Amino acid sequence: MKKYLQIIALAGAMLTLSGCGKLKDSSLANNATTTSTAKKKSYQTTNTGKNGYTVLMKNGRYVISPIAGLTATDNDNSVDTRELERGLIQISKNQFSPNQYVFQEGQYLDTSTVIDWLIRKSKSNPKGLNPADNGKNGPDTRNPIYLEEIVEQDYLTGSGSKYQLGGMSLGLAMNSVDYYQKKRDGAEFKTEISRAEQKAQGEKIANEIVARLRKKKALKNIPITIGLFSKTEKDSLVGGTYFAYGTAAANSSKITKWKSVSEKMQVLPTTGNEKAINSDDASHFNDFKAAIQNYFPNISGVTATLRYDNGKLAQENISITTQFYGYEQIQSFTRLVLSSAKKYLSNNVPIEIKIGSVDDVQALIAKETGDSDYQVHVYGGE
Repeated sequence: MKKYLQIIALAGAMLTLSGCGKLKDSSLANNATTTSTAKKKSYQTTNTGKNGYTVLMKNGRYVISPIAGLTATDNDNSVDTRELERGLIQISKNQFSPNQYVFQEGQYLDTSTVIDWLIRKSKSNPKGLNPADNGKNGPDTRNPIYLEEIVEQDYLTGSGSKYQLGGMSLGLAMNSVDYYQKKRDGAEFKTEISRAEQKAQGEKIANEIVARLRKKKALKNIPITIGLFSKTEKDSLVGGTYFAYGTAAANSSKITKWKSVSEKMQVLPTTGNEKAINSDDASHFNDFKAAIQNYFPNISGVTATLRYDNGKLAQENISITTQFYGYEQIQSFTRLVLSSAKKYLSNNVPIEIKIGSVDDVQALIAKETGDSDYQVHVYGGE
């Protein structure tokens, strides 16, 4: 569940924060390398796979960012969350090489600071990064909430018991649509925000954040990379994408050069008049879908989410919903899905296939990279 901020008019403006944190604080010690003595603060590292960052842990536990899940409104789309974090890691690789840096969720922005930043600017909250309420309620005349969420990722260098911050990345989730009500519990309206406006507001907010961060002693002399992420509408089936990023060099309080990011997401099969981004990819998915449905017609649904980077397929995630629960059925079906994936799906990209009922994941078939082998796990099996 996401934590969110909501302004409620009750004898003035009152802020409420609700939600729950992420349960990432699990021990990864089975695959970890301990790198310090027990008397000192213990650091461990664990590898996330080929081409990924080594993750730094403390005392055998994954370190969670205190601002994880904070959003400006409760109109959040849960499918954006994974892409917001994943995309920022990919952008960070341009500045912080996985061969030289280790990853840790952000530890320098605290909850109270980010709450102040996400709330609208006002006399009582001069630190707000969203514009002040101008008192208007027309979709094209009101000041919308531009900045919905901030994600921080830290990149460290060092070894043994000594690690130091080498750089920071921030993801700014910019609304493409801002939902609002003209009166409490009234009808919902929306303000659509163009990409040009997202970019202009995002760059302005990013440079203000960099200037504020430079006032912290630990952040004065490190490069800070900021990515601008476009959130999708709240009922969208696909997550948003990054459209630009820039880096403030060490000692600089401003990002002077922004680079474009070309990412697109699509769900297959397409609906209505929507055309496939790549007709070959759509055809391969349709062949895969037909193959498994011919053998097991009692399948509720088969959908795929495809991500394209610079026009090329970069990731394919497939979800298969079944209507059977017998262990042998699941085993047999999983083998069929695996053979069909090898026959019809791309050989050059990471693929994840989840098989499950409405309530449970029954099996997982995945390969981390385009040139790796599929890994298969049937839940409840050996």
